[in-house]
Amino acid sequence: MKHLLLLAWLCPLVALAAPKPTRHTTTIAATQTDVMVEWFTPKTVRITKVPTGHALHKQSLAVVAQPQAVSVSTHANADNVTMRSRHLTVRINTATGVVSFETPRGQLLLAEQQTDSMFAPVDDAGRATYRVYQRFATHPSEGLYGLGQLQNHKMSQRGFAKRMVQSNVEDFSPIIQSTKGYAIYWDNYSATTYTDNATETSFRSDVGDGVDYYFMYAGNEREGSMADRVIGEVRHLTGDVPMMPLWSYGFMQSKERYKSQRETVGVLRRYRELGIPLDVIIQDWQYWGNNYRWNAMDFASADFPDPDRMIREIHDMNARIMITIWQSFGPMTHQFKALESEGLLMNMETWPQSGVDNAWPPRMDYPSGVKVYDAYSPRARDIYWEHLNRGLFSRGIDGWWMDSTDPDHFNPKREDWDHQTAMGSFRSVRNAFPLVCVGGVSDHQRATTDRKRVVILTRSGFLGQQRYGSNVWSGDVQSSWDMLRKQVTAGLNFSLTGMPHWNSDLGGFFCGSYNHGVEGGAPRNPMFRELYVRWLQFGVFTPMMRSHGADAPREFYHYGKAGEPVYDALVQAVKLRYALLPYVYSTAWDVSAHRSTFMRALFMDFVSDSLTHNVKDQYMFGRSLMVAPVVEAQFTPELVQRELAENEGWGTGAGNQRVAARVPTNVDFTGEGKRSVYLPQGTQWFDFWTHARHAGGQTIEAATPLNRIPLYVRAGSILPLGPDVQHTGEKPWDALTLHVYPGADATFSLYEDEGDNYNYERGHFTTTPMRWNNRTRTLTIDARQGQFDGMLAHRTFRVVLIEEGKPLHQCPTATVAYDGTRRSVKL
Repeated sequence: MKHLLLLAWLCPLVALAAPKPTRHTTTIAATQTDVMVEWFTPKTVRITKVPTGHALHKQSLAVVAQPQAVSVSTHANADNVTMRSRHLTVRINTATGVVSFETPRGQLLLAEQQTDSMFAPVDDAGRATYRVYQRFATHPSEGLYGLGQLQNHKMSQRGFAKRMVQSNVEDFSPIIQSTKGYAIYWDNYSATTYTDNATETSFRSDVGDGVDYYFMYAGNEREGSMADRVIGEVRHLTGDVPMMPLWSYGFMQSKERYKSQRETVGVLRRYRELGIPLDVIIQDWQYWGNNYRWNAMDFASADFPDPDRMIREIHDMNARIMITIWQSFGPMTHQFKALESEGLLMNMETWPQSGVDNAWPPRMDYPSGVKVYDAYSPRARDIYWEHLNRGLFSRGIDGWWMDSTDPDHFNPKREDWDHQTAMGSFRSVRNAFPLVCVGGVSDHQRATTDRKRVVILTRSGFLGQQRYGSNVWSGDVQSSWDMLRKQVTAGLNFSLTGMPHWNSDLGGFFCGSYNHGVEGGAPRNPMFRELYVRWLQFGVFTPMMRSHGADAPREFYHYGKAGEPVYDALVQAVKLRYALLPYVYSTAWDVSAHRSTFMRALFMDFVSDSLTHNVKDQYMFGRSLMVAPVVEAQFTPELVQRELAENEGWGTGAGNQRVAARVPTNVDFTGEGKRSVYLPQGTQWFDFWTHARHAGGQTIEAATPLNRIPLYVRAGSILPLGPDVQHTGEKPWDALTLHVYPGADATFSLYEDEGDNYNYERGHFTTTPMRWNNRTRTLTIDARQGQFDGMLAHRTFRVVLIEEGKPLHQCPTATVAYDGTRRSVKL
């Protein structure tokens, strides 16, 4: 019998009948391995393993929770140590160190497999450590999701291997969630290979002083979906999601790039003249001038002669400005000099490689000298914010577009990986770069003021970043139908890691291949016009709706005029987003307060319906709406393109490759396409557009005219719709419409606050609970809870009971005058 070393042993090898809550840390000395179990909640445990006699001293970058006092009973015998909470059983084989996880009733959830090569000695820049590896046995029928944002068009991440290193279009967090109701977070920041095949599901990391992972289980409660409860454990462990401002859920317009102050303001002014809703104008790079001043965080370009006036004009038109900032600096910037003087720059090849602007391929005979800063250093993050605050934030910039948070790392060399950051070798902390640099900006802005919420749009993410007000976008993706399809699964799997804010460049970034064969380029090419409309419609149902791209302008007025189908479809999509803002913002509160998720893979809400487990092109947006984006061309030929390598689209040849299909003429966009939609079991579904009612558990053919995509509302839903506005602050929500979809009882809570400060954290917000009794056909609007400055004391609700197949004007309606006290109406 192997010797048992128990650092926190509660009783002499017997079970406790009525255990008292105690902080549990138990170490077991198995053959050649010490295994430690730490309880963080009754559903979450940390497992660490080191070679016998070694210790693991580590401060997690992602995990912010601490082990808790948990009621755990413990048994030990000659073969196993078994620990039981009210939700989870952990069993450790005392000979092999193999750990298994079971439900309280003994149902196996997951088991490790014995791993002979768990610790392989390696030299990490002169420090002796290990390559660490752990295998698990998963059931072939369970779905595994997550890993971050992958461009593989897979929903369930089964049957493949992936070496995970942050990049432009793929972001990695080594966490998987199972349809069995558990998640594993592998807490390692070096390059990590995930493998799933017939013999193992495993993680193997290049550097680690020990195996270190967390097992999180949904528990045995009945409230909420298993997936939500798992994400609740993830958020408890790695941080909750703050509220973003209301304006950040409006429409954002961008392109690569607005080249002058006049152009930036002019785009916003044109949108206002045309009556197209818009809340944010985004300023991309090179407002600082040449590449030697790269990321100066100042308007050093002559094309931006009066930035204070520009910002004031934008604000006067009731919009916000977001601006790009990078994680690297040119040698002529103040930041470069300050960081270099303290040894806080990393000497790796990064973007831009050349000091000559707009040159491709880069003129390497004129190197830019741009260097990435050591974001792992608190001092470096202080310097970064000092200059950001002085040059931009103090001027009134509203949000940050943190580009290249991967960061760009070209032609990697061993000395790059060996570089000693403030937290160890770059090799050992590589994948956490986005977490620390985004966290640095967020923490500093929060410390500077609580009057403006942090909004960070960023190209890369790592678990824990959700606590920093960050919204990750999917990088410089190619404009193609294939890439649009990949964005759906990328966003869903990213959301399943526990990070809820995600978006993509609507229309795709590189669209140069559509510039050929038609006068006027991509904006006049019917193939790109159709793709742009469908991508934008998908964007209505993502947490951030932002149009952006290179090679062609993206502003709607380049795509036609009022009365023309493409232009009208673009504008209608944005107007739908604004109508849904009360629902979207209330969902944002559900995400923050109740650890929910915006983009919900169908299995999250319908796990008992196995047909939902691998659906790649449908999802729930919030708890009531099911969206089925159109991800295949229906009016034009689908342009088949060679997939571009990272950054290849900047080339004059690759990014503008000639089309593989002849550009069609006289395309009739007034016709009607169709696509198949699966309606999950367990509920009925209303077509949002026609109010047709369908039973769940079947596949139907849905109409897809250019101006709409299939959208269904779950029976037993209350859907609030807001006013027709040009920006989020134009009108108060004093006359909302409530669409009630019968067929089951329903609840909804309307959330409101001051919109753009942190007073909600001090309780300054309101919720208005609503209940639909399907048997009595009664809607009850309960008493308002809470208060905040400027809240509506009186309002009216227009209630519409949606009836099958009837247009809105034929559905029963009622008007409710509401003063914050309970009101009921029978329909």
